[in-house]
Amino acid sequence: MRVPEALPGLAVAAVATAVAFGVSWLVPGLGPTTVAVVLGLVVANAGLQRAVLAPGTAFASRRLLRTAVVLLGLQLPLGAVLALGWEGLLVVVVTVAVTFAGTLLLGRALGLPPGRGLLVSTGFSICGASAIAAVEPLARARKDDVTTAVALVTLCGSLAILVLPPLAGPLGLDPVAFGAWVGASVHDVGQVVATASRVDGALQTAVVVKLARVALLAPLVAGVGLAARRAARTADGGDDAARARVPLLPLFVVGFLVAVAVRSTGLVPAGLLEAAQVVQTVLLVAALYALGTGIRLRVLARTGARSLVLGLASWVLVAAVAYAGVRLLGL
Repeated sequence: MRVPEALPGLAVAAVATAVAFGVSWLVPGLGPTTVAVVLGLVVANAGLQRAVLAPGTAFASRRLLRTAVVLLGLQLPLGAVLALGWEGLLVVVVTVAVTFAGTLLLGRALGLPPGRGLLVSTGFSICGASAIAAVEPLARARKDDVTTAVALVTLCGSLAILVLPPLAGPLGLDPVAFGAWVGASVHDVGQVVATASRVDGALQTAVVVKLARVALLAPLVAGVGLAARRAARTADGGDDAARARVPLLPLFVVGFLVAVAVRSTGLVPAGLLEAAQVVQTVLLVAALYALGTGIRLRVLARTGARSLVLGLASWVLVAAVAYAGVRLLGL
C-alpha cells in the first residue's frame, strides 16, 4: 500500500480518534474505545465510508492495531504479576482457560464459523481487541468475523462498567476482592480501569490482575499457532511445508514479548513509559474506529442473534469463573 493512498482514511481516523477522546472526556463513564467503535459503525452504515478512505482504514485496523499490541507489552512488568502469588495466578489461569475453551465449544454448538468462535474466545478470555488482533492471523477468519468479535467485546466490556460496580456489595466483595474480580473478568485494559475506578480502593488490584491476564496472550497465541500448524499438516496430507507456512507466533506478538522483557528490566524511564501508554491508547482508539467501519449491520444480522448469544454467554462465563475463584481463594 502506498502512503498517499492511505492518507485520506488515516486523516478521517485521526479526526474520529479526537472526537472519541472528546466524547469520553465529556461523558467519563464512556470510554474512547467504545465511542470509536460506535463512530465507525455509524459512518459505515450511514454510507459515509467512501472507497477513497478504504486504504487508510485498512492500514489503521491492521498496522496501528498491531503496533498497539506491541506497546501494550510496555505496560506489563513481570514482577508485578508474580507478586500476585500462586492464588492470584491460579485464578487468572483457570479463568482464561475455562473461558477460552467454553466459548469455543459454545460457538461450535451455535453453528458459528470457526474463525469467529476463536476470535470471540480469545477476546473475552484475554484482553479484548488486542487479543483478537494477535490471533487473527492464525484464525483464517473473514473480515466480518473480526469486526463482530470486536463489537461483542466492546459491547460487553462497556456494559461491565455499568453493571459490575453495583454488584460489589450484594456479592460480598470488599474493594480488593472486587478489583481482583474486575481484573480477571473485564476484557479491555481501559474498561478494567473504568470499572474498578467506580469502587474506592479497587483500582490497583484490578490493574495488576488484568496485566496477569495480558501476560497469557503470547502463550495462548502460541497454542493456537501449534493447533493451526497441526491442522494445516493434516489438511495437506502431512506436508511439513504447509505446516511451516503457519506462523507459531506472528511477528508483532514477538514484539509484544520483547516489550515485556524491556519493561521488566526496570531500566525504561517512567516518562517514556507514560508516553508509550498514551501512544498505545491513541493507536488502539484509531484502530477500533477503523474496525468499526467494517461492521455492516445487514451482514451482522445474518448471524447476529447467535453471535450475540455467544458474546453474552462468554461474558457471563468469565465473570462467574472469576468470581468463584476470588471467593474460593479469598483474594
